Amino acid sequence: QIGAGGATWLDRQLVASRPAEIGEGGFGRQVKQALQDRTDHHVKEGLARHEGQRVILARNLIDTLRDREVNALGARLAAETGLPYAKASEGDQVAGIYRQRCSLASGRFAMIDNGLGFHLVPWSPSVERQLGRHVSGLACSGGGVAWTFGKRRALGL
Repeated sequence: QIGAGGATWLDRQLVASRPAEIGEGGFGRQVKQALQDRTDHHVKEGLARHEGQRVILARNLIDTLRDREVNALGARLAAETGLPYAKASEGDQVAGIYRQRCSLASGRFAMIDNGLGFHLVPWSPSVERQLGRHVSGLACSGGGVAWTFGKRRALGL
């Protein structure tokens, strides 16, 4: 987790107002060293800085790390599929075929192919049953998606 491109458990501990209690010996010592190594990694990446004995982490560190990792995955999948990657923002309608689940340090993401491109959105267990099927939903604040499954008939003009 020390050199991971995305947001990890270590990062969540670094930004937590009440981090997990970590013992002094054995595994606890290893975790504390990993937290220090991860902090040093962030300093090298420009995501943290030392001010005396304190370390100041970048604002929105978790979001920044997640976005970097998801954008890198989007670029890789775009190169593999030939489809352009489009970031889904809060309030965006996301619709298409659920193609695959991708596991990253920042979490799991679903690839939704709309035929002209694709979105990477946070995965949920409910969407997994829809693999290969049409899904649609609304991107929510906090990064989730309010899903509806299957094509719905609506009144039209």
